[in-house]
Amino acid sequence: MAFARLDKKSYYLTQKRIMKKTISFMKKTISFMKKTIIFMATLFSLSSLKAQTAHFGIKGGLNASSVNSSPENSDRQTKIGFNLGLLAHIHTSSNQWAIQPEIYYSAEGSKYKSSNASLNLGYLNIPVLAQYMFDNGFRIEAGPQLGFLMGAKSKSGDVSVNVKDNFKSTNFSIPVGVGYLTSSGLGFDARYNFGISNINNTSSATKIHSNVFQFGLFYQFSHSKH
Repeated sequence: MAFARLDKKSYYLTQKRIMKKTISFMKKTISFMKKTIIFMATLFSLSSLKAQTAHFGIKGGLNASSVNSSPENSDRQTKIGFNLGLLAHIHTSSNQWAIQPEIYYSAEGSKYKSSNASLNLGYLNIPVLAQYMFDNGFRIEAGPQLGFLMGAKSKSGDVSVNVKDNFKSTNFSIPVGVGYLTSSGLGFDARYNFGISNINNTSSATKIHSNVFQFGLFYQFSHSKH
């Protein structure tokens, strides 16, 4: 009888753990679906714009990234990286507004104050930015961004360890920034990517967000002042 009670108790505990994991998985799935729907809706809106010809270009620059956690880890500090990619600047029917989808690689992560160690995260980011353009070449921009994790390594000295499984495969963020386009097609921009997603894949108790300040140059091959 004692063994039967133990087996019954063990069965219920197992079922409880399975139920918790299922609920947790469903919550994560629903959260990811919401973010994906928002992102896809933004992309779909491009097809409904009365847009002019897209002005394609290249972009690149520096990142100053930080990985913030809750509860806070005061040992982390800013890490310098780079970003490089392509853009398409699409005017709407209004001369003041444009949509700018991009695709670029971004080297992100953080360094640690107490040791010669760093966390290196590589993302393929796809933002879709709404831009308001002033007559003097300045513009302000904001929109959703979906990032796909390409690699994650923890480095200490000469030792590098693959920690990609510790982080989620996607990262949702909101870039907000300003830019300036010269008459030659060369431009400058600065933006801050607010990390919305919890990218921690190992524990639900600790939330980790990747926030990045970016400063860079871009060049539009066919351009106007806007």
